[in-house]
Amino acid sequence: MKKRGILNDRLSWVLARLGHGDRIVIADCGLPIPDGVVRIDISLVPGIPSFRDVVGAISGELEVQKLIVAEEMEDRNRDNLEFLRKAFPGVAVERVPHERFKELVREAKAVIRTGEATPYANVILEAGVIF
Repeated sequence: MKKRGILNDRLSWVLARLGHGDRIVIADCGLPIPDGVVRIDISLVPGIPSFRDVVGAISGELEVQKLIVAEEMEDRNRDNLEFLRKAFPGVAVERVPHERFKELVREAKAVIRTGEATPYANVILEAGVIF
């Protein structure tokens, strides 16, 4: 049995396969997930696990070079935006309109669906390199 880190086998598998520039999405429970994109649904009930729980777990396992969020997050979910900045200090944050964000989701290697039930609690993480 694995002793630490992410225990979810599909999530661990996706993270291990990412290369430089690949993207994954951490999504609230309402974000539409396009057909053809790997869906890792870890939602249980509204709020569990939270966006912050999942971001916190992944931030310790993935080198991230850029975050992409919906520009609406600034006004509608500022607390989670600030949480992202603290979870990934020094990482660039790109803001795009929510409709563009949903288009970018189509290019992701996977979408991790959380139980988060607050608006615009979504982020695209772009993998960096550790060297």
